[in-house]
Amino acid sequence: MGEETLQRIFVTGVNGHIGNHIVRDLLEHGFMVKGSVRSLDDPMKVDHVRKHAQDLGLEERLELVEANVMEADGWTELLSGCDGLFHTATIYSTQGNAQEILDTANKGTLHLFHAASAAKVPRIIYTSSTAAVGTEPKGKVKDESMWQTDTNLPYTTAKTQAEHLAWELAENLKLDVRVINPTAVLGGGFIRPTPSVDFFQDAMKGAFPVAPKFPMAAVHVRDVARAHRRAFEVDEAEGRFILAPHANLTLSMICRKIRELYPDSKSPKLALPNILLPVAVFQDWVGGLFGKQRYLTRAVVKSLKKGDTNYSSEKAERVLGMKWEGFDTCIKDTVDAYR
Repeated sequence: MGEETLQRIFVTGVNGHIGNHIVRDLLEHGFMVKGSVRSLDDPMKVDHVRKHAQDLGLEERLELVEANVMEADGWTELLSGCDGLFHTATIYSTQGNAQEILDTANKGTLHLFHAASAAKVPRIIYTSSTAAVGTEPKGKVKDESMWQTDTNLPYTTAKTQAEHLAWELAENLKLDVRVINPTAVLGGGFIRPTPSVDFFQDAMKGAFPVAPKFPMAAVHVRDVARAHRRAFEVDEAEGRFILAPHANLTLSMICRKIRELYPDSKSPKLALPNILLPVAVFQDWVGGLFGKQRYLTRAVVKSLKKGDTNYSSEKAERVLGMKWEGFDTCIKDTVDAYR
């Protein structure tokens, strides 16, 4: 098959944890990829992406371009001739500048969707999150019909606002949009640790003796990449797709599994009783004064305590044909990225 007959997918944020795995998955499955990064001169943004193409002997199928989702100009030209747009670029952080997090999510969505419409891109796969689905109410299975109502965290608010905007633009601009809503994305292959994996290193070092029973759910990054591709390939796919094969977990369960698989680590085996959470928040705050990474801000704790991670991935399995990497693989691949 000549390159002129291959479908070309534009991927924003190809340097990210999800983005660079999407690049590899698409290349492995016969697509050409055009990907954007903010700087082609930054090895941290391009080297690991290009290595996927080099490892597969498919350098001719990957093109990287420099672009910023915060800027409206230039995107229509970049998207012209592409068969699909996978929009992954965002700021994934539970801390930092709230306005920057919100602007990147919302303005990026606005700019890319209008450009995709002008360039007549046939299909858009949009990376959202279960942060836009929410964790409430407790005890109820969360499916694609549910939406986040908690506004304590800028990231949660940004993902929710931006996905609402995506659906509004899809309707107004008559775009074929499918949305992927992953839970905490585990696995290796990241250049900078995301909030989904950045606690692993401290857990392994024994930085905290006990772990809170915060609700969590997880999915392997390779599965997230596959789901994006399948949402593009399956014509009848529509709407949102929750990716939560390992649901109803807690942070303490993940730490315990790390210790089980890596007995030489110092990952905590004991769970912190919820009644002692205020003590943990205070210790975390004190650690922050001395430059340590903070995990338990009041906003984070407030958000996590109110719900659960009883998510359903039934739709992704039924429509996209998803089969999942095992929980042990999720943990091993994440830990091995730090070893």
